[in-house]
Amino acid sequence: MMPSFPCSKCKRECSAEFLGTYLLVLFGAGAVIISTSIQGLESLVFVAGIFGGTVTLAIMLLGRYSGAHINPAVTLAHAITNRTPNQLILPYLSFQALGAIVAALTLRIFFLNRTIFPADLGSTELARGVNPLYGIEIEAVGTFLLCSSALSATLYVRKPVMQAALVGGTLFLLILAFGPLTGASFNPARSMGPALWSWHWGGEYVYLLGPLFGAVLAALLFREIDHEAKSKDSACSC
Repeated sequence: MMPSFPCSKCKRECSAEFLGTYLLVLFGAGAVIISTSIQGLESLVFVAGIFGGTVTLAIMLLGRYSGAHINPAVTLAHAITNRTPNQLILPYLSFQALGAIVAALTLRIFFLNRTIFPADLGSTELARGVNPLYGIEIEAVGTFLLCSSALSATLYVRKPVMQAALVGGTLFLLILAFGPLTGASFNPARSMGPALWSWHWGGEYVYLLGPLFGAVLAALLFREIDHEAKSKDSACSC
């Protein structure tokens, strides 16, 4: 008998990843749309606050069920460091993508009567003068820092509130730093959803390759740290 897809025993985890990613894209991309009517630095702070706050809230509410990755890059980093079981990787990625797509569709329906979608439904795009290679580097660096924060929260922080504050605060600061350059995605699902429903696919590979590289680098770093810690423990026990 064929097992159900993505899995029959992880409904709670998948539902949490779907809901968390849905809220992230709905509120985050929605904030990008709203920010077009706000001038200057306040616009950037507003968007960063909504994204950071949504991630913080999602981790506090959903972290107990799935870890609240709500980001394929974070799931990849956890998988490489053996913090996420192999059987959950595909379900997590599937429901994160689905949550982003449904959230962007919600925004698309809201602006159904518009011939031009505001801010391309909150799509990420490179600033003028930022070439794709530089964009990939920026997204990789930002994702490396975000995934490092998420892994640190998983490994070294016990209180859920502190875990949420660490990851949400990191994303807030990263958007302030890199938002004007690339839109500060660091999350392939966050970029894919709005791009799909606004037909704004230019440079979308930047927001796939950059986070992919950043997540792998963060995971390899933490694997090395973990390996060294175990080596020291073994030496001490002798």
